[in-house]
Order: sequence, then structure tokens, then C-alpha cells
Amino acid sequence: MARMPSAERRRQLTEAAIRAMTRDGVARTTTRSIAAEAGVSLSVFHYCFDSKQALVESVITTITDHYVTVVREAIRPRATLEETVRAGFQAYWDHVRAHPDEHTLTYELTQYALRQPGFEHLARRQYELYADTYAELIEQLRASADFRLGVPVPVLARYLAAMTDGLTLNYLVLGDDAGWNDILDTVTAHVAGLVRSP
Repeated sequence: MARMPSAERRRQLTEAAIRAMTRDGVARTTTRSIAAEAGVSLSVFHYCFDSKQALVESVITTITDHYVTVVREAIRPRATLEETVRAGFQAYWDHVRAHPDEHTLTYELTQYALRQPGFEHLARRQYELYADTYAELIEQLRASADFRLGVPVPVLARYLAAMTDGLTLNYLVLGDDAGWNDILDTVTAHVAGLVRSP
């Protein structure tokens, strides 16, 4: 087996864990099945992750990074701030539709962490990560456009995290594609209403 830097090996194992957990469920995914999915020995897994908590946290962070990367690229400045915000929501939504199983896994990870003694802090960290990510995206927008917010960044970030979380779960349960353009337009208009000219 070729040697690779430990950070790269951790990424490989994390992606393997995402595939295994998506297929088999969080509770049924074992360190052995993740190692097999990644094509490495169990000892390599234990060298990279000293606990299942560390692995679950890495999985949560990596899944978030998957869609944040797409959104970050999408919110480059457009003709209007509203168009820029809409492009960001559309990029996120396209990711949800293309990877529904991965987004379903995020909810399973939350429930697993809340029910597993000693893992509760991971569910809290997961939702803090969502809010922190929105705060970063808002600051990215503020750096490229001249505007003031009607609410503090942390409030808007947490609101956006809660709103997209609810919309995502709604889509995963109902699976109705038909009305989502109108829903995204409504969300965009609402968010734009919280923005003021300088």
C-alpha cells in the first residue's frame, strides 16, 4: 500500500465513512467496514482516528465542506445583491438535489450524536458549524458588495442555518421538485429585505 500523508489518509477515510454511513446507516457502520471501504487496514484507521467521536466530527465537517465549496463559488458578485444571494441558494439547492443521501446522513448524524452518551457535543458542534459557515458566507458577500444588514451577522447566520435546515428536511421527506424555484425566490426576497443600502 502506498504511503500518503496522514491528513490525506484522514480525508480518504472520512470520505469512505460518508459512503459507508450513507449506505448502511451510522449505527451499523463499523471501523472495520470503513477501513474496508477505503481499502486500508484497520490499524491505518486507528492511526488516523483515535475515537469514533473524532471520525463523526470529521464526517460532519467534510459533508458541510462539500456544499459550502459550491456555494462559496456561486456567490461571486452579480448584477445585483439579490441575484448573488439567489445564486448561492440555488447552488446549495442543486447540491441537495444531486446528493440527497448525503444530506439525509446529516440528520442521522445529529440524532445519533444526541442519543449516544458522550457524543452530544457533536450535535451542538454540527449546528454551530452551520451558523459559523453562514457567517463566513455573509462576510464574503460584505467584502464584495456595499451593504448594511438590518440584523447582526450572528443572528442572520443562525436564522439562515435554521431556515435551510428546515427546507432541506422538508424536501428530503416530500421530494417535490415542482415548487422549489418559487420557494427559493421567496427566501431570497426575504433575505434581501434584511439588507440595507449603506
